[in-house]
Amino acid sequence: MAEKSTLVRKENGEIDLLAAAGGIRGIAESVVPGLVFLTVFTITGNLSWSLGGAVAFAVVFLAFRLAQRTPLTQALAGIAGVALSAFLALKTGKAENFYTIGFFTNAGYIAAMVVSIAVRWPVLGLLFGYARNEGVQWRRKPERLRAYRVATWIIVGVMAARLAVQLPLYFAGAVDALGAMRLIMGVPLYAFGVWVAWLVSRPVKAD
Repeated sequence: MAEKSTLVRKENGEIDLLAAAGGIRGIAESVVPGLVFLTVFTITGNLSWSLGGAVAFAVVFLAFRLAQRTPLTQALAGIAGVALSAFLALKTGKAENFYTIGFFTNAGYIAAMVVSIAVRWPVLGLLFGYARNEGVQWRRKPERLRAYRVATWIIVGVMAARLAVQLPLYFAGAVDALGAMRLIMGVPLYAFGVWVAWLVSRPVKAD
């Protein structure tokens, strides 16, 4: 689990935010299809062209991974998400429905993290624990368990903020503003939240 985790430390002990966000390729796969959709729709107002462009770029990323024989999990998840989002938008004829899947995904993550906190297995403890070579031994120490619960609440807050800002824009049909907020509150906000959670949950060194 530790080897597969994108949460890695630099030589100075700080979390590598670029790796946590999936690296340059992972960021591009997450951001570019949505950016293409927003740009084309803003310029042309044509839903079909916008959706076609987003799906095309998702396919390109998948093709690059196939050609380089790198893991396909993230690319496949990305193209599935983009394709389903495009289908919903095209089926309803409403551009804002391109972002509907993201709301459900976000709500699902929030629910899972809240449950993990309630059962005393906070998600951030599992991720950070392996990155810090703590394994799951942190569960035996009340102060470490408390720190990882707080860290997990920080990410819950990030995801709740996305819904609080973006849902009103969705119901208002403000596609341009919704698309912009989706990009701003996507990878950049997530990486910032992970960084803060990492700092908040770091072990306190004894004197």
